[in-house]
Amino acid sequence: MNEVLALRGLKRIYRTGAGGLAVLRGVDLALAAGEIVALVAPSGAGKSTLLHLAGLLDTPDGGAVVLEGQDAAKLADAGRTELRLRRIGFVYQMHHLLSEFSAVENVMLPQMIAAVPRRVAEERAMALLSSFGLAARARHLPGALSGGEQQRVAIARALANRPAVLLADEPTGNLDVATAGVVFEELLARAREHGLAALIATHNPDLAARMDRQVTLEEGRIANFA
Repeated sequence: MNEVLALRGLKRIYRTGAGGLAVLRGVDLALAAGEIVALVAPSGAGKSTLLHLAGLLDTPDGGAVVLEGQDAAKLADAGRTELRLRRIGFVYQMHHLLSEFSAVENVMLPQMIAAVPRRVAEERAMALLSSFGLAARARHLPGALSGGEQQRVAIARALANRPAVLLADEPTGNLDVATAGVVFEELLARAREHGLAALIATHNPDLAARMDRQVTLEEGRIANFA
């Protein structure tokens, strides 16, 4: 397997007044290039915690996150930030678009932070928005877009720096059923088109069934979904 992302013995313990609360107790999971995996688990099981650790937004209390052969724990903060910026794309339930910037500018921003020239960033952003049928909406502010359009922009933004890994936390959970189905199909299509290793958390069994395999969290560990 061409392993792109590997979570090895991942642990996360939250400190509370009553002591330590172990949310993740030794997660082992590997994703190959081009593989789309559904993470299906009830609320409170640790899905978001797992995605934050996999995306280098948080530091585990044990275990390792290995991205394209690099153990993130061995990198300084600057190295982790650089790796996250260039090799990981995020999509959340809420789109988190910057309201004062147009759709195309929102997709340009992560590229410009990565030192991509403005002209190149704009060309890339427009190409991505066009792939979602949003070329005519590119200059609109997020407030002038529908919920489905906003989430499409958010997905385009996640793909802007050509990541190796796509992480999504209930990416269509804030949309109506019909729109969610369409946006989700577009998300899967783009992930497959770009050969990404993708880990997508969802409560929706119909959406999960469209992915390559399903896993769940049981007592803080990964199990194959029954």
